[in-house]
Amino acid sequence: MKKFLAEFKTFALRGNVVDLAVGVIIGGAFQKIVTSVVNDLIMPWIGLLTGGTNFTDQFAILKLPEGVTKEMVISLEAAKELGATTFNYGAFITAVIDFIIMAFIIFLLVKGINKLSSLKKVEEVVEEPTTKICPFCKSEIAIEATRCAHCTSELPNE
Repeated sequence: MKKFLAEFKTFALRGNVVDLAVGVIIGGAFQKIVTSVVNDLIMPWIGLLTGGTNFTDQFAILKLPEGVTKEMVISLEAAKELGATTFNYGAFITAVIDFIIMAFIIFLLVKGINKLSSLKKVEEVVEEPTTKICPFCKSEIAIEATRCAHCTSELPNE
């Protein structure tokens, strides 16, 4: 049992697991913001385009219970209370818009983070040496030189 608990502790405290947990928690909080943007800012405009109703609550009646007429079902909430079978296309379209906005924002975040991380990685330019040291007098001479300009020694081919 001790070994099992030690393995679990190692797993749980591993950096990736902690990072994932933080990401899930922040993602859940961020999801609430995106849902609010969709439901409170975007969907009312779409509702205006579709006749001034709350777009999220748009539905089609598939089956009415015995004794219930279409006129009795005035909203999605009323349909649920009466036990009607409904096709809730408005809620689905709202969820799709919610997903698209969330995916777009995550795309922008990842793109921004990648750009920042690429700015931090300053590529070191390795320059080819242009000089070398004479093995006889230890003076600095041009790399292509075949004879030292200071001691006139003939340099070995390298």
